[in-house]
Amino acid sequence: MRIVVLVSGTGSNLQAVIDAVAAGELAVEIAAVGADRPGTFGIERSAAAGLETFEVNFKEYASRAEWDAALRDAVAVHQPDYVVSSGFMRIVSASFIEAFNGRYVNTHPALLPSFPGAHGVRDALAYGVKVTGCTVHFADAGVDTGPIIAQTPVPVLDGDTEESLHGRIKVAERELLIKVLGDLARA
Repeated sequence: MRIVVLVSGTGSNLQAVIDAVAAGELAVEIAAVGADRPGTFGIERSAAAGLETFEVNFKEYASRAEWDAALRDAVAVHQPDYVVSSGFMRIVSASFIEAFNGRYVNTHPALLPSFPGAHGVRDALAYGVKVTGCTVHFADAGVDTGPIIAQTPVPVLDGDTEESLHGRIKVAERELLIKVLGDLARA
């Protein structure tokens, strides 16, 4: 199974995938890794692992539609079976979703449908939940509204900060993403 992974930041989930592939624990080929801005550590990790990388810098396009089309084309060149949005902090258009219909996998640091959007961890803490977690789902044209593939609960501990809770969620998210990709590869 070929995947293209999209990142915006450090690529910690990506590193877990790279490590699982290298260890023979995940039958996935990472065809390429793309970013929405220059200088991401996720791209540095990918290059260090010998993976093909690309950047489609959002700031270099006159409109969101132009950027979105360029991203779609940059991903499509690699003919992925699945596109994995992992810490990719840009919302893509319906035309991007349609181009990879049912094959665009997203990770989210909350138990969807609760706490969608960019601040799932902060919002869960503010609401006072005792359990939150992570979700892997198929992205659709909404914000964190696509069909859920799998979830892992993570307890909220007394004294948790956004950073401490997010750290534990990231550990669960990495494990869940590896499991989901493995299941998709075997399907």
